[in-house]
Amino acid sequence: MKKKELKNVFVQGAITPEFIANSIAKHQSKTTIGAHDIFLGQVRADEIDGKRVGAIDYSAYETMANQKFHEIREATFEKFELTCMHIYHSLGKVAVGEICLFVFVSSPHRAAVFEALHHVVEEIKKEVPVFGKELFEDDSYQWKVNT
Repeated sequence: MKKKELKNVFVQGAITPEFIANSIAKHQSKTTIGAHDIFLGQVRADEIDGKRVGAIDYSAYETMANQKFHEIREATFEKFELTCMHIYHSLGKVAVGEICLFVFVSSPHRAAVFEALHHVVEEIKKEVPVFGKELFEDDSYQWKVNT
């Protein structure tokens, strides 16, 4: 597959179920695909020091983050036999229970999508400068630490 140009992966607010369903539906016409795998990152209602998270407010160095997403995407295409890949990440406030990260990989064969998806999500968490401010129900906040 030829290299793609740099794409803006960010969407304002939560990634909706309708957006995800539409992305999946668009792939029904791609008949060389035999397998898809999807990762949906959802905001948890964590309890930290007796306070419950109600939302996360995401921010990023967008230019640098989009470049990193692009590099991860291209490196993954070189490493795995994939037909296509889509990555979307939220910016702004995303409430508990809503989706903030959507990664969708497709390949002729299932083994490639399982391995590639795991690789992509781990690289995103490790390399991409996206920051989450955990907004607690009591109106206080703290910066999220990825684990």
